[in-house]
Amino acid sequence: MPTPQYRRPESVLIVIYTAGGDFLLLERRKPPGFWQSVTGSLEWGELPGQAAPREVAEETGITAGRLMDLHLAQTYDILPSFGRIYAPGVTRNLEHAFALSLPDRVPVTLSPTEHVQYRWLAGTEAAAAVSSHTNRAVIEQLRVAQSRADVR
Repeated sequence: MPTPQYRRPESVLIVIYTAGGDFLLLERRKPPGFWQSVTGSLEWGELPGQAAPREVAEETGITAGRLMDLHLAQTYDILPSFGRIYAPGVTRNLEHAFALSLPDRVPVTLSPTEHVQYRWLAGTEAAAAVSSHTNRAVIEQLRVAQSRADVR
């Protein structure tokens, strides 16, 4: 099967967090200062549920935890710096949200071609630090759900 010339404009977002309320953020190599959770484009023919654990392992080395499909899809404008990897005229991406719950922080092994550093931050700090509004929305959703569960 030939490799498609352009990247598929559909991706996964996987927010990794601990039972204690810490969220893992990664700083992209390009553009500098762009903080996010794990993200990645779906390969042609791949389902979101297949892409999510693949992207987590590739970007962080994490293979543990409970992965949950949040059944949330959001659309965002593709950054101009990434536009040339998509077919001409493609300006929007469909992103499927997942969450990976861990009991505690775990060691992280970054993909050196994609990220330069990582941080574990409390929910409010993580939501403020991420560069993407779709990422912020999912962190806020998980933070609020976790707070409600802690009250019970």
